[in-house]
Parts: sequence; C-alpha cells; structure tokens
Amino acid sequence: MQPKNFFSKPDLESIRQATGEAEERTSGEIVPVVVGACDDYDEAAWKAAAFGALMAALAAGVVHNIGGFWLGMPWLWITSPTAAGAAIGFLLARLWPGLRRAMVSPRTLDLRVGRRARQAFLEEEVFATRERTGILIFLALFERRVIVIGDEAINQAVDQHEWQNIVDHLIKGIRIGQPGPALVEAIRECGLLLEKHGVEIRPDDIDELDDGLRMEDR
Repeated sequence: MQPKNFFSKPDLESIRQATGEAEERTSGEIVPVVVGACDDYDEAAWKAAAFGALMAALAAGVVHNIGGFWLGMPWLWITSPTAAGAAIGFLLARLWPGLRRAMVSPRTLDLRVGRRARQAFLEEEVFATRERTGILIFLALFERRVIVIGDEAINQAVDQHEWQNIVDHLIKGIRIGQPGPALVEAIRECGLLLEKHGVEIRPDDIDELDDGLRMEDR
C-alpha cells in the first residue's frame, strides 16, 4: 500500500493546517506519520499456500471418493490439486491485502506496528522538543492500526487511555478508505485534549517540528 494514493493534495494541505492550528493553542508539537505497511509479512503468503494446499487436497479426496476419478493414478489426484491449491493460496495472499492480513495474527500485527511506531518516534525526533511536548500520531494502513505516542511532558498531562477516541476514529477512517479527513479531525481533537489538560503555550513558543504529514511505504 502506498500512502500517497490515500491522501489527496487537499488532504495534505488540510492536515498541515489542522496541525498548525492545534499547535497555536498549546505547546504540543504534533507529528503525523503514515506508513503503507510495517512489514512485508512474507509468512502470510506461505500460510495461505499451506491452507490452499490442504483445502485442495481435501476437496480432491472427496471428489475422488465420490466419482472414482484418476483410477490407477493415485499420485495424480494427491499431488496435482495440492500443488495448484498451494500456488493459488500463495498468489492470492500476495495480491489481496485482506487475505494477507487475515493470515497474520492480531498479536503479530500489534507488535510490528508498535515497533515501527517507536522507530518513527526516534526518526522524526519527536523527543527533541524544548519542553518534551512532542506527540506522534502513527497510522499503519495495511494493518489498520493507529498508535499515539506522547513524549514525557505529554504523558504526565494526558493518560494513554484518553487517546482512545482519537485512535478509534482514525481506525474507522482507514477502514472506509478516508484516512485524510479522519486524520484532520483527529489532530483537532488532539489539540482540544491538550488544551483541556493545560498543556499551555509559552509566550516565546516556536514551531519546532514540521506540521506536514510524513508518508512512507514501509
């Protein structure tokens, strides 16, 4: 999945504007990041191949017992459908993101999204603000996962569970193919939440981190 295909130019402009407006009212520095997928998930294709081989072998066995096909060539009805089923399963998992995602356990998805989000937190230097008020909003499109990570000062002001409404809204936007508008609204909600908890802006506040959306395929 390529994030650029999910965000129009107006989306990108709206995201930048929403981030700037939220930061005008608080000392928070919001960093939105979206990745197409957090991993290749090569194991998913092999799991789909194994499942396809099993289903094809079972179907071939049923057909053979009912109709008596391939008499005298038992190896043919065992190997041919199995190989075909494996190939079909493998190709479908490679071409169909929904099937590939279904072949990966939710725990594995969570772990790899969490790892990639922490990597983004460091790469984008969300930790490098003067008052430790950086916030990462991380979207993983393939996994349909969202993580919000606040720096030290943010975590002291806002409990992690309070970000859940923002996370839920973003996940819904990803699932219906509208991550852009959902992210704009989430950034606005983020600014309101920071205001509510008194993350006040300083008189000499400056924009320390770029307001634009960061996009990566992986």
